[in-house]
Amino acid sequence: MLVWAVVGVALVTGASRGIGRAAAVALAGAGFDLALAARTLVDGTARLDPGSDVVVAGGLDTTAAAVEAIGRRALAVPMDVLDRPSVEAAVTRTEEALGPVEVLVNNAVFQGEGTLAPFVDLTEAQLHDVFEGNVFAPLALVRRVLPGMRERGAGTIVNLVSGAGVQDPPARVGEGGWSLAYAMSKAALGRVAPLLHVEHGGEGVRVFSVDPGLTVTERMEAAGRADLYRRHFRAAVPDDIGRVIAW
Repeated sequence: MLVWAVVGVALVTGASRGIGRAAAVALAGAGFDLALAARTLVDGTARLDPGSDVVVAGGLDTTAAAVEAIGRRALAVPMDVLDRPSVEAAVTRTEEALGPVEVLVNNAVFQGEGTLAPFVDLTEAQLHDVFEGNVFAPLALVRRVLPGMRERGAGTIVNLVSGAGVQDPPARVGEGGWSLAYAMSKAALGRVAPLLHVEHGGEGVRVFSVDPGLTVTERMEAAGRADLYRRHFRAAVPDDIGRVIAW
């Protein structure tokens, strides 16, 4: 892998596995030191659901090791998208340990109750959680890093969006489609980059949406849902999307 000189600091959320891990490794290869934010600190400790015996592979420890193997610094930052203090502390810890955040990758997504609920089973509290995790937490991070980017006249924000926010599902949720709550939240996040680009593009801040399409991750495999989606879509792997984000 070609490694450039250090070019800055990137903060990647949801970096314990999947697209987040792949993006972190790709950005390290492009010369960035990495702040890695997620709930799972140690590989092998995450479960598919509370009380489940199914282990979901991945942890910040293994992502950090992969970044450091490339020769870049890695900072593991515990963060839960439903815990606002931990979200805001992620930026503070990054700045104190590594320096200003020049690249923010909003990849973390809420995985709890409501994400896969049909509308008739969806409670208002669950809908609030989905929006807190998928919309308000990413916006909180943007609010924290944007002033410094504007002051420096440079910075890049990448939001992971989804076709679920603009397309009709090919099937019901649970049968290869997606839920109303998830689609609504991703539709909202999908409007962030275009509007921020209009408001701050002239100040040197670049804002992008990346729609990875169907990307088979460790969690999707552990849940046994990958084949349901493969019926309708051609799947990518996280490394493909990581390279796009780094580019």
